[in-house]
Amino acid sequence: MILRIFGLISSAVFAFFTGCATKGQPGQAVREYLAFVEAHPGADLRGDREDRAVAGVKNYLGNLTRETVETQTRVVYAPDVFFNDTLKTVRGSDALREYFLETVANTDAIQVQITDVARSGNDYYFRWIMDVQFKHLQRGKTFRSIGMTHVRFNNRGQAILHQDYWDSAQGFFDHVPVLGAGTRFLKSRL
Repeated sequence: MILRIFGLISSAVFAFFTGCATKGQPGQAVREYLAFVEAHPGADLRGDREDRAVAGVKNYLGNLTRETVETQTRVVYAPDVFFNDTLKTVRGSDALREYFLETVANTDAIQVQITDVARSGNDYYFRWIMDVQFKHLQRGKTFRSIGMTHVRFNNRGQAILHQDYWDSAQGFFDHVPVLGAGTRFLKSRL
């Protein structure tokens, strides 16, 4: 009985936090993504322009520091970028800059290693491994997750679309006290 109550409480906490992150109706982030993809086909970059655009994203994510976020966000990302990392949807490079500054401020270390980049038409897929140490969550422990990011560039070689695909439960929520127990319980029931 206690385990069942604990599971229900954890589920409610999980629903609260994920609801706060998405701020909208269920499926809203998916609808926004699909609408953005439809409206923004991306640019057909070739040669040096393509190499610079891909290198910009790789270098930015691979060196995510306060200085990099402050100086490079508006260079790498378009002013009207659509960004979703499964935890939060952000529109615009200024809002993205603030979101990344918050992220960096809440971590002791964050390392993203891009292991592969693939292209299909105007779509780019960055496969990555992320290691994070949080300031307020099991300090000193490194959390590792894997994922992939769908990117489209504009004609200037800036990322206009950034959609992450990763297991945020395994990469983050599983490690939050109470919430982690709830997500692990839910996974065991699926």
